[in-house]
This record gives sequence, C-alpha cells and structure tokens, in this order.
Amino acid sequence: MTLVLSVLEQGMIYAIMALGIYITYTILDFPDLTVDGSFPLGAALSAVLITKGVNPILTLLVTFAAGAFAGMLTGIIHVKLKVRDLLSGIIMMTALYTVNLRIAGRANLPIYNMTTLFDNDFVRNVFKGGLAQFSNVIIILVITLVMKFLLDWYMSTKSGYLLRAVGDNETIVTSMGVDKGITKIIGLAIANGLCSLSGCIFAQQQRYFDVSMGTGTMVIGLASVIIGISLLKKATFLRVTSSVVIGAIVYKACVAIAIKLGMPSSDLKLITAVLFLIILVLGMDRKKRKKVA
Repeated sequence: MTLVLSVLEQGMIYAIMALGIYITYTILDFPDLTVDGSFPLGAALSAVLITKGVNPILTLLVTFAAGAFAGMLTGIIHVKLKVRDLLSGIIMMTALYTVNLRIAGRANLPIYNMTTLFDNDFVRNVFKGGLAQFSNVIIILVITLVMKFLLDWYMSTKSGYLLRAVGDNETIVTSMGVDKGITKIIGLAIANGLCSLSGCIFAQQQRYFDVSMGTGTMVIGLASVIIGISLLKKATFLRVTSSVVIGAIVYKACVAIAIKLGMPSSDLKLITAVLFLIILVLGMDRKKRKKVA
C-alpha cells in the first residue's frame, strides 16, 4: 500500500509538470529545456517562503507566477531576440540554476517540522485515523484535477485555440492578424508556470529543496506525455490532458517497479533514460507502420 500511495503521489505531482510539457512539446513543438530550471525554481521559492511562515496555499500562486515569468523570458529570448528555440531554453535553464541557488541561499534547504500543504492543523483535523495515510494523495489529486480542468477550460477559449493554431500552422495565425510570437510567449509562460507549481508541491511533499532536483525534468515530462498519448490514443472519451495525467502515473509506476525488482535507486536516471528510449522507438515504429499502410 505504501508503494502504491507513493506512486500515486509523485505520479500526480509530475502530471502537473507533464501538462506544461504537453503545451510545449505537443502543441507548440517547442523543445523547452527551461523546465529543468523552472521545476526547482518552484521548489526553491516554496521552501524559502515556508521557512518564513508564508501560508502554503499562497506558495502555489507565487511559484506559478515565478515559473510563468521564467517561461515568458524564454519566449522573449526566442521571439524578440531571434534565438533558436532549443538555445533559448538552454539559456534560461542555465540562468535559473544560479537564480535558484540565490533564492534558497544554499544547495539544499530542508523544511522538516514546518507547516506545509500536507502537514498543517486543517489537514490533521480533517484526515484522522485510517484516513490520515491517504491525506497526501487526496490533496495532490485535488490540485492536479483543478489544474487539469483549468487547462481544459483555457484551451477552449479564443486564446487557447490560437495557441493550438500556432503549433499547427503559424501562417494561418499571422493571416488572421494575430501576433504568433505573443501567442508562443503565453504558451511558454503557462507551461513553465505549471512546471514551477509542480516543483512547489514536490518540495513540500519531500520536505526539502535541492538544486539538482530539476535534472531530467524534461525527459520525465516527455516520457509521461508520450506514454499517456500512446497508451490511450484509442480512448476517445478521454481528453488529452487526462491521458497525460495517467501517463505520468504509469511512468512513475514503471520506475517504482524497476527499483522494486532490485535495481538500485542510484540508477534512477539510467532507468528513466532507457524507458524514454524504448517509448520513443516504439512510437517511431508505430508511425512507420501507419505510413506503410
């Protein structure tokens, strides 16, 4: 039961980040490495604010705004300064490493025995007895569903349709008199806001911030998106965002099973890389079969 709860908790936390990568990878076709910096940005801000006694709920809003600002800067570097998309993300990711260190003041900042989203008077009063072990899962589930439905709502607005259009055909958007660059910047801001929010929740769930916790975030997010979309492609009754959330949980379950089977936790990054490679190869094979057919 402990393993299942851990998979669900971290799977849904990563799902929020994967929703952001869904925007950049699937909709905008933008290889945004900013997420490797915006994820720990949310964790650093969250840890520092909590040590200063700030309400944990407020940290969600602050970290989303900070991540959105980082994403906006990536967009400005790409759109206004004409830097290639991949390089724009690398520049921001590199800059955010130093920013995160400056925010936290050190490479590792624990927040044990402090008021967090998962450990406060309200949670202790509501989740009592046998229900206490499920408190983290329920809290994370609520936040994940809220973000998923908000993203679904946004994608159904005019701005959301324009975002999809920019990813599909930039020329059409330009012919409509809409600035495709501004639309890209908005998409990158929302995506990195979600990644930063995910980092905020992750830090509070793990009870610490570490400057290296964002390493490989892009790969984890991409794996989650590809797993979800590939596995549930025929489930037309599900929205793509739902598939992404499920994909993140499946990804985390695969990693947990690999470790449970005897692989040391130190091999986590290797497991992630191999799993991602397998997913990509299977995805390419499926595309080739379709073309032959």
